[in-house]
Amino acid sequence: MFSFLKKKNVLPEEKIVDLKAFLTGKVISIEEVEDEVFSSKALGDGVAIVPTSNVLKAPASGEVTVTMEDSKHAVGMKLANGIEILLHVGLDTVTLGGEGFELLVKVGDIVKTGDMLIQFDGDFIKRKGFSITTVLAVTDPGEYTNIQYLSGIDANEEETVVVKF
Repeated sequence: MFSFLKKKNVLPEEKIVDLKAFLTGKVISIEEVEDEVFSSKALGDGVAIVPTSNVLKAPASGEVTVTMEDSKHAVGMKLANGIEILLHVGLDTVTLGGEGFELLVKVGDIVKTGDMLIQFDGDFIKRKGFSITTVLAVTDPGEYTNIQYLSGIDANEEETVVVKF
């Protein structure tokens, strides 16, 4: 009836209790990532996945707060519980200038767990000499102080829990 009264781009009123796998593949600790910026936790603690799939998916519901428009390789999100995360496809892939990547979201988009964020050509990226190891860094944990990062497991996207709050 009064469609103009409907709220658009509103985060769901859900309590995030964990983050699901954002790709299918082998989960490794952030310390194992072969990039000092990530392994030193300069951007925050987290996990990484050495993927066997080629579509980065949202690990939880939230708002897209950052996209790399030129390089298309990373997305930042603010989750419904206030936590901020960065999802970064590959290592040093910014130098590809977006080649091999398709950004599927824009800043301000509200996404749900499992929504597609970035599609990438893993074979192309590897042929260019880059790792496709994909990092999830918790850049702002908010009020959460006892976060568990689960690694050393095989993950199925949208199913396997990789971070618990």
